[in-house]
Amino acid sequence: MRLRFVRAVLVLALLGNIIVWHRIWRLFAAQNTLGLLTPNVGTNEPPQKLHRRLARLVTIVIRQFENFENDVASMVESVLNSFPEIPVLIVCDEVPYPPLELDFANESMKNVKLISLRPEFNKSFDERNPLFYIRTKFVLFLPDATRFSTKQVIQETVSQVSNLGVVIVPVGKIALNCLELDLRVKEWSLKITRITGTECDSVMGKHVTVLETKILRRLSDPFLLPFTDALYIQMAAIGVKVHILKSYHFNEGKPLYRNQQAQSKVQQLYRTRERLMFEKLGIKKITRTSGSMEWYGCSRETARCFGSVINGVPSYLHLHRYTPPCCLAGLRKVAHHVIDKLEEVGIRFWLEGQSLLGGMRHGDILPWDHEVQIGLNRDDLARSPWLVRARSKPVVDDDGFIWEKATEGEFFKVQYSRINRLHVNLLPFYARNGSMTKDAWFLKNRDFPEHFLHPMSSIEFAGRQVPCPNNIRDFLELKYFKGVIENPELPGKFVFN
Repeated sequence: MRLRFVRAVLVLALLGNIIVWHRIWRLFAAQNTLGLLTPNVGTNEPPQKLHRRLARLVTIVIRQFENFENDVASMVESVLNSFPEIPVLIVCDEVPYPPLELDFANESMKNVKLISLRPEFNKSFDERNPLFYIRTKFVLFLPDATRFSTKQVIQETVSQVSNLGVVIVPVGKIALNCLELDLRVKEWSLKITRITGTECDSVMGKHVTVLETKILRRLSDPFLLPFTDALYIQMAAIGVKVHILKSYHFNEGKPLYRNQQAQSKVQQLYRTRERLMFEKLGIKKITRTSGSMEWYGCSRETARCFGSVINGVPSYLHLHRYTPPCCLAGLRKVAHHVIDKLEEVGIRFWLEGQSLLGGMRHGDILPWDHEVQIGLNRDDLARSPWLVRARSKPVVDDDGFIWEKATEGEFFKVQYSRINRLHVNLLPFYARNGSMTKDAWFLKNRDFPEHFLHPMSSIEFAGRQVPCPNNIRDFLELKYFKGVIENPELPGKFVFN
């Protein structure tokens, strides 16, 4: 018994020593890093030694520049004049043409690499992956046409990273704008707001970015253009903030894009890259700082954002996302059109199923729903010329919406357009023995007592009042289960955090 006690004490003592020594090592490592970056005026350390130390800590990356006009060659030469040992990566989507005026065979360029992200037959994945070449703790992203203001600025800037995380330093005398990014991945949306202060999600204005390499390794596509917009959006997704250092600055390099043609070309390239960025990151709705809204998803003239729905589960749920906002906007337009047409001819109708549940919870379509469901009285079908004609073949109405009889059962669909198949389901019910029943459908939709429709009620749905059954809670709990309004289930019983 005593032997076991002694062993336990020894194990605890050993663990305690390991923890203490680990903390001492971490503290020493942090102090050593800061010591490397803080000039010591009391010593006569040769500059070459300091440069070698700095080269082990920082990699400089030049990411975004234009082939037709840039300052990359002069910028690299300027960096090497100040820090000849520091590693420099020039990252581009494809090998620049015309070529950069740099002699990579020169001995002074031994730490400078040009990396093309474009796949090539004679290059491995690692050879075109910038992260493969970054062996330092920190990365400094240098925008085109930038110079160090002093040799100390890089040391002083990097020394702040350990305390603040990602730091931003202005280039020239420009005032940087701090931005907040309200990124909602599940909703495919991004709202950009201008804020005050120095802690931001993103920054507007020319600047240098310094961060720890481990942050880059957490990102899906850290070198995506436009840079640094794509970088900051991805960092916002993992909760990383940036901090503006107003007490430091870098200098401007050679003036670029001084004529109207060059400026127009740069602006067009930016818009193209921005659209591709939003597509790659799955952002379909953008709210700008001005409050204006932009859409990067589907429209009436394009296919919807998701394909055929299998077993009632849309593909976006497998991505742990809700219905794309452009699709929800399209569904609202179809619903408004259908409701108008039904009201015009006096057809008795009501909000059904998941759509009624959405009305109760949100006054709108459920965030994950891919269609709108409307019940109607089968005896009234003949009042609508579009439903009559749709019995035999699909028909396009005067506003371009497609009315057709569903292939899945005895109901109808109204589609947004020929190419965009967002739709409203029209579900005919008829009275029999006090119940509202239906003919065979493949849709899961239960019969219900007729008294739910006498009298009708109304509910807010997608921006307007829509007829609905009375006693909505009882109606929905009959259709689904008790407590469905408070605790709805996603199709396929997905659970999102």
